[in-house]
Formats: sequence, C-alpha cells, structure tokens
Amino acid sequence: MQPAEILDDVVAIARGAGEIILRHFAAPIPISARKTTRSDVVTAADTETEAYIVRELQARFPGHHIVGEEGGGQGAPAAEAAYHWFVDPIDGTVNFAAKLPHFCTSIALATADRQPLLGVVHDPTRGEIFTAVRGGGAHLNGVALRVTDTASLNDAVVSTGFPYDKHTNPDNNLREWTAFLKHIRGERRLGAAALDLAYVAAGRLDGYWEKDLKPYDALAGLLLVREAGGTVTDYAGDPTPQRLDRGRYIASNGHLHAAMLDVLATA
Repeated sequence: MQPAEILDDVVAIARGAGEIILRHFAAPIPISARKTTRSDVVTAADTETEAYIVRELQARFPGHHIVGEEGGGQGAPAAEAAYHWFVDPIDGTVNFAAKLPHFCTSIALATADRQPLLGVVHDPTRGEIFTAVRGGGAHLNGVALRVTDTASLNDAVVSTGFPYDKHTNPDNNLREWTAFLKHIRGERRLGAAALDLAYVAAGRLDGYWEKDLKPYDALAGLLLVREAGGTVTDYAGDPTPQRLDRGRYIASNGHLHAAMLDVLATA
C-alpha cells in the first residue's frame, strides 16, 4: 500500500469528522466525562467523532489496527497488523468545550513500530487541512509548506502545553516555560498539540516542545514538521520520541533545535 494513494480518502474522513464537530460546536457543549483529572474532559462530540472515524477506517482498511484517544485499540490485533492508525478526534477538547475555536482532528498512519507514513490535521473552524506523506512533503489545503528560517532564539516564537496533572505533579513544564521566557521573542500556550506541530510546519511558529504526549497527539504533526523541513526529537535529541507511550517532544525549524535542547537541559 502506498500512503499517497489513500490520502484523499483520509482527507475525506477528516472532513466528515469536521462536520460532526461543527454541529456540536454550534450547540451547548456539556462535558460528558472526565478522565485522569478535572482538566482532562470528554464531550459527546469526542466520542461521536471518534466512532465515525474508526468506522470509516475499518471499512476501508479492515486489516489495520486503530488506536483512538477515547476508545483505545480497535480493528485488527496490534501484533498482527502491519499498519496502525492513531486518531485524536478532537485535539484541544478544553478549547472546544469552552467555545474557543482552536482545536482539530488528527489522523496518522504508521508502521507497527510507529514510523509515521501519513498525517492529516484538520481545523474545521478555519477550513484548514494540513497533510503530509512520508517523502512527499507537507501541504496546507494543497499548498506546499516550509518551516521558518529563523536562526536565533531571540527572534523566535515558540509554543508549549502543560500536562493534565499540572496541579499535583512538580514535573509540570513550569520550569521549562520560565527558562524559555528569557530567551525568545514570544511564548504561546495554544491548547492543541497537533495544531502546534502543524503551525511549526506552516512557519507560523518557530518551535514547540511538550511532555506527556501520546502517539495520537503527535504522530501526524511530527510527520508534518519533518516533511516541511523541520526537526523533531525528544528532549535528549533522540529522533524517535514516538516510540514511547508518553513522549517528550521538541519540534523546530531545524536551525533552532540545538538551542532549544540547551534551554530544556538547563531547566
């Protein structure tokens, strides 16, 4: 199977997911459940959207394994499937539930050892679909993407996020946030990891870092950044953070990567 040959199908699924999300976004949005903490919320839109995506993927790719944020592993058994899908139906649910229009659907196809082959990130409120195929570049609504040329942290705008257990876990990214604040032009906390990574690929951000990310949070965005000419590693510089169940990711335009790693090391 060639990932490029199925990209249109995945984009169509992402568009369908966006229609479900926008229908819910136009109505009152009650929180239907909480997972690990009071901040880790789930809405009916999350579960309905994921069910739709999983159903569509299973119909098209019955031999594949599917990992969804809400439903866990589905489809073919993981140990038997050569291809694994990673689905976050609404990345940025806290924003979504608060009626803040900054969230997305993230769908990634990877090998069994989590090497990303295809990624789609769809922001339905802006009508933006970010796509990447390994070896085929990254695009936004069909237009090729390229990371920035920013060469100094002093000129950089970077983003990050905080874990759901930030109230109780001392390893909550505050030290890293403070360390970066002294070195960069601007620091942002936007609330949707997949969009942060897509924005690095699109040249809207120069860099991004975050801890405690799952593969469904990051795999599509990781591929976007790399295919747009950027760099993604863990905090120690390992280029395979996606192999960890809870990864520490740092993404950049490449020029800033060593400097960002140095800041994280000092924190």
